[in-house]
Order: sequence, then C-alpha cells, then structure tokens
Amino acid sequence: MRNHKSLLKRLLAGVLVCVALFVAWRADPAKNGPACMPLCEQSNLSGHDLSGSDLRGGSFVLANLHEVNLSQASLYLANFSGSNLRASDLQNADLSQATLSLADLRGANLSGARLRGADLRGADLRDADLTDADLRGANLHEAKLQRADLTAAILTEANLSEATLQRANLTEAVLRRADLRNADLRRATLLNADTTGADLNGTLIDSFGIRGAMLALFEWF
Repeated sequence: MRNHKSLLKRLLAGVLVCVALFVAWRADPAKNGPACMPLCEQSNLSGHDLSGSDLRGGSFVLANLHEVNLSQASLYLANFSGSNLRASDLQNADLSQATLSLADLRGANLSGARLRGADLRGADLRDADLTDADLRGANLHEAKLQRADLTAAILTEANLSEATLQRANLTEAVLRRADLRNADLRRATLLNADTTGADLNGTLIDSFGIRGAMLALFEWF
C-alpha cells in the first residue's frame, strides 16, 4: 500500500513538473513571439529579443524591428513588407517564402538564413551580411545590395534583374541560371563564383568584377 502511495506521489509530482514547464514555455517570448502575433502591423518591437521565435505566417507590415534579435526564428510565410529591420540579427532564421518587399535591411545579419522563394523586391540590403544564405528562387528585383556580403550564398535561379550590386562580395556565390538582366555589378567581387547559365543581358560589369569568375558558360541569348 505504501509503495502504491509513493508511486502515486511521484507520478503526481512528475505531472506538476510537466505542467510547470509547459506554462513556462508558453510564457517564453522566445517560443511564441510578441503578444501582437499574428497581426503586428506597424508595431514597435525595436530591440526585442525574439530569437528562436515561432512567427510563421505573422504580419509585420511597416513594423519597427530595428536591431531585433530574430536569430534562428521560424519566419516561414511571414510578411515584413516595408518594415524596418535595420541592423537586425536574422542569423540562421527561416525566411522561406517570406515577403520582405521594400523592407529596410541595411546592415542586417542574414548569414546562414534560409530565404528560398522569398520576395525581396526593392528591399534595401546595403551592407547586409548574407554569407552562406540560401536564396534559391528568391525575387530580388530592384533590390539594393551595395557592399552586401554574399560570400558562398546560393542564388540559383534567383531574380536579380535591375538589382544594384556595386561593390558587393559574391566570392564563391552560386548564381546558376540567375536572372541578372540590367543589374549593376560594377566593382563587385565574383571570385570563383558559379555563373553557369546566368542571364547577363544589359548587366553593368567591369574587369574588376569578372576577375576570377566562372564566365565560360554565360548564355547571352
């Protein structure tokens, strides 16, 4: 009988611990994000620590996310149109299929971020860190990428038409079948970049930019 009571007490204690942990998890903003979720349009979240947050499908249109920590956050299908993400930390964040059109990402850290199929049309990515980022199929039409670091970034089939990439670092970047029509690549570094099948019609590029690039398989028609 005593053994049964002791076992019951241990089971009850285990249940209480699980409940306490669940409540703590629910209260942790690093799991659930800000209270405004999922509709955070025009919210001021500047400086918040939202690392590891689950913000999938959230709307942050025109929100102020200056210097926010969103590292390793799940942002799949989130909408950041016109938002201020300047100097934000998005290291290893999942931004697949996210909308970032006209967003201010100047100086943002997007190293290792997953941006497959993301909409970055007209986004300001000047001085941003995009090293090792996955931008396969992303739309960067008319994006500002001056001095951005795209070392080893994957840009296969990305749309970079009319994008500004002056002085950008594309060392070892993968640009297979990328659309670079009318893009500005003057003074960009393309050392060991893979540009197989890329469309360079109308692209502004100089001798500095093409140095070391794999240009033999460009398709100009």
